[in-house]
Amino acid sequence: MEKMTTKEIAKAVFGKTDVDVDVYDCEIDNRRVKPKSLFICIKGERFDGHDFAESAVEAGAVAVMCEKKLNLPKNISQILVENTSEAFLHLANYYRGKFTFPFIGVTGSVGKTTVKDMIHTLLSKKNKALKTEGNLNNEVGLPRTLMNIDSECEYAVIEMGMNHRGEISTLSLISQVDIGVINNIGTSHIGNLGSKENIMSAKLEILDGMKKGSPLVLNGDDKLLSSYKNDDYKVVFFGIENQKADYRAENIHFEDEFTSFDLVCSQGRYNIEIPLFGKHSVLNALAAFSVIGELKLNIDDYKDGLVDFLSTGMREKHIKIGDIMFIEDCYNASPDSVEASINTLASKKNHRKIFVFGDMLELGEKSKEAHINVGLRAAKKEIDMVLCIGIYSELTVAAAKANGVKISKSFDSKTKLADFLYENLQSGDVVTFKASRGMKLEEVAKKVYEKLEAEKK
Repeated sequence: MEKMTTKEIAKAVFGKTDVDVDVYDCEIDNRRVKPKSLFICIKGERFDGHDFAESAVEAGAVAVMCEKKLNLPKNISQILVENTSEAFLHLANYYRGKFTFPFIGVTGSVGKTTVKDMIHTLLSKKNKALKTEGNLNNEVGLPRTLMNIDSECEYAVIEMGMNHRGEISTLSLISQVDIGVINNIGTSHIGNLGSKENIMSAKLEILDGMKKGSPLVLNGDDKLLSSYKNDDYKVVFFGIENQKADYRAENIHFEDEFTSFDLVCSQGRYNIEIPLFGKHSVLNALAAFSVIGELKLNIDDYKDGLVDFLSTGMREKHIKIGDIMFIEDCYNASPDSVEASINTLASKKNHRKIFVFGDMLELGEKSKEAHINVGLRAAKKEIDMVLCIGIYSELTVAAAKANGVKISKSFDSKTKLADFLYENLQSGDVVTFKASRGMKLEEVAKKVYEKLEAEKK
């Protein structure tokens, strides 16, 4: 963060303060406070930041944004506001306005974090770029990201998540992105929004903070997005199946641990290689290269930028122990991302394929049907073994077994699941772990890894 004064901040957030001091950092977690920081007293469901203001001052905060006068030393600037969460949004928007370099906003139902990371990876090859870290893609996390910008930045890649209508609108208005990206329209959060059409409408709120004429990059293979038109913006499509897409992938070749394809666009034809597998990974890469093109950068300078790409966290993490390949994708799950995971697993030729699956959350009344469909998809793609845990696991197992998956079992504990998987592993197997974050399916993977490593000793 660049230096700001507390009187400047108070004016930006419609607050007031009697003490004017310089601040060089902004924090909502008292454990992360640095000297000469502003500490913002955010109220959460389980905590109240006002209770930690004193410890923040002890850690070096010279200013506190609060909703009530606190008993702090007189030299500490207290910025009084009606609502600290709303004030934080105002501050982030004001601070963002200090910078004129390009901001890229990324949203979508599946893969938006991967696309964000790919764009950032490409840009970082030749520039200083900032990105949303972790899952800081909501109304608290996004302002934290924006406040980390400094004058050395040349690009910012901002991820925007949502559960309900209006959330992306707020995030877009705060961050004022110059290029918007919508990776796809899936069924994540359909329990809250009711239909894919409503989800698309919510994702398109990204336009609310964009200037007219700005590029809006869309998945041209997505059934809903492919027909979208808006004369107020430059609508750009990427795709594999869509022959009219502005950025297309041709000559796709899948190997065991990487994918290559030709990127075809107005700038020319470029051979691209990524250390990921599956059609969805190609689409993610196309989205990233579309942004490079729309920034008017020379794609030839960036064409090798994803060769060493690493996924964030528990997203499609490949782990090889001996000659057994594990694909750990335990960060999130929706019907669309689960289908992509099964398709990727099924494409692993000459291997026995094992799908370890935990419940998909937040699907509302569509939960039963969605979990049955996972079993049907696994059978259709000739997955060899389906192992499930969760409330709906028996529905998935029953559907898989009834349609030809000979080894299909549900478990009532992670330990039992891990033990069964370990005892039934064979040389050359490929195992995919897929579940919603709340299921913590990575704990099963960890137990299996520990058993395999112990074998070597």
